[in-house]
Formats: sequence, C-alpha cells, structure tokens
Amino acid sequence: MPREGTGPDFIEALARGLEVIAAFEPGRPVMTLAEVATATGLARPTARRILLTLTELGFVRAAGPGFALTPRVLDLGVAYVRSQGLWDIARPHMEELSAATNESCSVAQLDGSDIVYVARVAVPKIVALAVQIGTRFPALQTSLGKVLLAALEPAEVAAVLAEPTRSGLTPVWQPDAAERDAALREVRARGWALTDQQLALGIRSVAAPLRDGGGRVVGALNVNTHAAETPVEHLLDHHLPLLLKAAGEISADFARLEAVPHVTRTEAS
Repeated sequence: MPREGTGPDFIEALARGLEVIAAFEPGRPVMTLAEVATATGLARPTARRILLTLTELGFVRAAGPGFALTPRVLDLGVAYVRSQGLWDIARPHMEELSAATNESCSVAQLDGSDIVYVARVAVPKIVALAVQIGTRFPALQTSLGKVLLAALEPAEVAAVLAEPTRSGLTPVWQPDAAERDAALREVRARGWALTDQQLALGIRSVAAPLRDGGGRVVGALNVNTHAAETPVEHLLDHHLPLLLKAAGEISADFARLEAVPHVTRTEAS
C-alpha cells in the first residue's frame, strides 16, 4: 500500500491506518507492537498511536502482550458488498442453487491476481480449504478466477497475474504462459470454467460469469464440490446447467436493479 500519494489531497495518516489493518495476515491473528512496526515499516511510536486509535474505534483490541483485529473490520468489506448490491440480488438464487446441488456456492470478484469471496451459501461438508467472505485465493487456479481473468483483454492478463498473490497458498497447477493462455481462451469460447484439483487436491468446481446491464462481467458464481464425491461428468451434466441458469437470473436481476432510477432527495428550501 503506497504511503505517499500523487497529489495534495492524499491523507498519509489514513494510508498508514489501513496499512496496519492489512498487516494482520493469515497466520498472524495477534501481533505485538514491534511486529506491527516491522511489518509496516512504521516507527514504533507511530504504530502505537495508530493501534490505540484503531482500538478506540473498535477495529482492534488488546490481546495479551499484543493486538488483534475485531469483527468490526468486516464492516469495511461488507459495506463494499452492500454498495454493489450483489449479495441481496444473488442470495435467493444461490440458496436455490445450493439446495438443488447439495453443494456450497460462492460469488467472487477479482483483486489483483487473487479472487476475493464476496458472497457465499455453504453446505456443511468436510473440505480441503476453509472459505468465508473475504477469503482470497490465486485466481488462475480457481474456476471463479478463470472466468474473471477470461473477461479481461488478453493483453491485460499477464499484467494482472504479475501482481503478487496475497493468499498465502501455493496452488497445485503451475502452468506456463502458453498453457495459461490456452486455458483462458477455452473459457472465453464456452462461457464457463472448470477447475479440477488445480488449486488444491480434492477441490473440484465449475463457475460462470455474472454480468451487469451492459454485459460487463462484475463477478463470478461457482458450485464447489469434493473430488472424491462428485465426478467431473456429474459436475458438468447436472450442476453446470443449474449454475448457468442461476448466473443468468442473477445477471438479469442485477441489470434490472441498475435500470431503476436513483432519486436524490433534498430538503425543501
């Protein structure tokens, strides 16, 4: 995260505060003052003031000799999801899809070279990877990510994937550029994506794009299965048609929402 902006309106203190929040990565739920200062490159007095401010605001709490984030941090991400309208629109369709397949389904969006989950309906099953809203994975090895990457111009893909992942996960599938481009061309051609144990062993999923009223891909919807339980044939023959139907319905609802005039009310003078 840049600490120096490009214009006079850049607020450095705000950037530092967000940098401290982002320092609490997976595997580091509790950090001491010294660890936060080291992770962010901030001076200890500055890091301390930011942590105490975030504590007073309710985003951080004291945890023994260190600090930890509170659930209020989720409000920042939930505000984004609500502002997009995706969750309210997608939820009933996702619940119907999950019931019809008896599998978990999720909506994700692209963030650099990662996908980030923004909506999810989960079925209680033992899976190889825990997923919740805010979870991120490398995009290329997921069906959701393939759909989102395929929506980019081919020239953009390499630049996006050059950004370092922030997921902390090393995927099984490590394609070269030619194999990657061929896979994305296939996704563009058929309009959906399949991933078969490319992110992690045991994970098999299929995904389809979610579009706005102008046809722009704004997210992706998937059905996730365990490879030991669901053969590829069943995933494609049974789950995929249901997924494509749900994705189309969500996209249509999203387009209708965009078409509703937004009226700004002002007080009468």
